[in-house]
Amino acid sequence: MHVAVVTVGDEILAGDTINTNAAWLGKRLAERGVDVERVTVLPDRVGEIARVVNEYRAEYDAVIVTGGLGPTHDDVTMEGVAAAIGRGVERNEEALAWLVEEGGYERDELTAGTADLPRGARPLHNEAGVAPGAVVEGIYVLPGVPSEMKAMFESIEGEFEGEPRYVARVETSEPESELVPRLAELRERFDVSVGSYPGDGVSLKLIGTDEATVEAAADWLRERVELDG
Repeated sequence: MHVAVVTVGDEILAGDTINTNAAWLGKRLAERGVDVERVTVLPDRVGEIARVVNEYRAEYDAVIVTGGLGPTHDDVTMEGVAAAIGRGVERNEEALAWLVEEGGYERDELTAGTADLPRGARPLHNEAGVAPGAVVEGIYVLPGVPSEMKAMFESIEGEFEGEPRYVARVETSEPESELVPRLAELRERFDVSVGSYPGDGVSLKLIGTDEATVEAAADWLRERVELDG
């Protein structure tokens, strides 16, 4: 399964807010064997959201969009997603009923537009907040508040499934440039992908679909590098 993640918010682009949602989603999806192939940050502009979401939904199995939900002037994500699929936005009675019956709100307490979703969308109820999310044509729209986003994703994460992946890590004190020949040989010998992440030393991440192969590759590598610590 191949997925694109889109986060919406001028505050992210300005550096006022750190994009923790994308990092959290990437980790959770990877644990489920799902390939995240794009992470994109967009401004609070309907046209930009519509253009990118429309492009990504044609290329990937699913698009996850976070941020910009609610009734305020800069909450335009639902409108952008609706435009991407050529639909309008309308009040979703199921979402509104849930807010009243389960959320404990009176209808006149809710700001106009709170339960507006793309026409025909399946609402995703917000157990940790107010603004509902939505699913429509493979596009999953989640809140930007991290606690709300996580709770909502956990309610639908069973819809994201891929081939199981196994991971092993090898930490070495050697410079990355000196590891190139051994990493090339490793890839020839074993059916694994290798990520190399330099810092104080180098962290080598081995990923594969067969657990025994990943462990064998890690053992082979540990015998041929200077281990860190």
